[in-house]
Amino acid sequence: MAAELDSAQKIRTIADFDPQRKPTRNKYAFACAILASMTSILLGYDIGVMSGAIIYIKRDLKITDVQVEVLVGIINLYSLIGSCLAGRTSDWIGRRYTIVLAGSIFFIGALLMGFSPNYAFLMFGRFVAGIGIGYALMIAPVYTAEVSPASSRGFLTSFPEVFINGGILFGYISNYAFSKLSLRLGWRLMLGIGAFPSVLLALGVLAMPESPRWLVMRGRLGEARRVLERTSDSVEEAQLRLADIKEAAGIPESCNDDVVQVSKQNSGGGGVWKEMFIYPTPAVRHIVIAALGIHFFQQASGIDAVVLYSPTIFKKAGIDSDTEELLATMAVGFTKTVCILVATFLLDRVGRRPLLLSSVAGMVISLATLATCLTIIDHSDTKVTWAVGLSIATVISYVATFSIGAGPITWVYSTEIFPLRLRAQGASMGVVVNRVTSGVISMTFLSLSNGITIGGAFFLFGGIALAGWIFFFILLPETQGKTLEEMEGSFGKFRARSDGAKGPNGGKDSNGHIQLQSNNRT
Repeated sequence: MAAELDSAQKIRTIADFDPQRKPTRNKYAFACAILASMTSILLGYDIGVMSGAIIYIKRDLKITDVQVEVLVGIINLYSLIGSCLAGRTSDWIGRRYTIVLAGSIFFIGALLMGFSPNYAFLMFGRFVAGIGIGYALMIAPVYTAEVSPASSRGFLTSFPEVFINGGILFGYISNYAFSKLSLRLGWRLMLGIGAFPSVLLALGVLAMPESPRWLVMRGRLGEARRVLERTSDSVEEAQLRLADIKEAAGIPESCNDDVVQVSKQNSGGGGVWKEMFIYPTPAVRHIVIAALGIHFFQQASGIDAVVLYSPTIFKKAGIDSDTEELLATMAVGFTKTVCILVATFLLDRVGRRPLLLSSVAGMVISLATLATCLTIIDHSDTKVTWAVGLSIATVISYVATFSIGAGPITWVYSTEIFPLRLRAQGASMGVVVNRVTSGVISMTFLSLSNGITIGGAFFLFGGIALAGWIFFFILLPETQGKTLEEMEGSFGKFRARSDGAKGPNGGKDSNGHIQLQSNNRT
């Protein structure tokens, strides 16, 4: 009888709890998300500052276009080391100390780049900084997703992308601020000053609590309960979140001890790779395809080519002055930052799916228009003023539509859809795909532009973005309002309803996309 009463009470708690009902923001969770997401500023600053610094590095060190491509893009490949290690590291030492580790490694890398006497030493500095960036990219969205209440998870988990864009803008401003210094000193200050945010970051993170999901994985239920009570919108939600996490970690719901023994597999991430890639269930297979796919298409549509080489694009469009190129680039950074701030307030209101599809559609139109304008300019003997103006406008519209949806949703989606047992290492694999794709794009853009023209390169990016829209439409279900422990039930073997029956939406759910069925237990 007691068990039946407990079960009925839990059912009432679940029925009463509506993650979309509460409009208020949990201030403590908000502060934790801000601090954790600041790690992403490291990547943003490096992307932004290199776009302008490379102009002066090329002149000072007398390097070729191929060396420029390698210098700019290689940090994405170096970051794979950090990303691959971050999943297991965060399961071992915790999410919080992994953030500290990321900031410390980048601090060393930034100092090395700032004191680089030659190209080889500069490459070594980028190797060290890249490892730190790899750690930061993986751990920031994972920690934020795990500490956030469901009612504002989209808002809070989009913060890493906000800080990437903020870092890019700071990098652009740094370019402009130090561009008037001597050739030898200017670019070194641009790169070296990136060490200071990492120090502040490492100190700030020490004030954060550990992720409640990691604490449960280590059997520290008492600490997890206290963190959940502070980061949830109500006591009832905290109890429900704890019960769901305990179930996902294989801990009996009746266990109320502050410290319990947890199996090595649950606490240390054992068997994750087999479960994701060798013997996946239909739901896990769908989750992995969705997570890796969204990371691939985010980068393959050319965002890093636009951000890293925007001065080069503006030069091709007809702007000759270094100062004017840097000012136009700052406009790009400002637009990205403003639009990502807008996106944070839309994610938990509009939903992931409609925002993503609208964003990518805008990217396709912008890329096609930009490619057409650059092709016209390239084949014209005189300056085509309208095409120059439209090229600048479409670069800005491209980064704006990217930042409204594809930019933040990639990080939100790929961290929230993985089950607890797979989340850290699953998210790290997403970052690996993201950085490999970004590295390939950034290391080949100049050569690609020389081979098929700059207009042809953007036609190619536009085609990839269109393929991405089709992928998202077919395979990505809506996840708005679901708790992290409920998420697996939205995925499964993709198929139309086999019984031929149609609901009121013609075989689609309330969000307007084809139903996904799964026989797996959530």
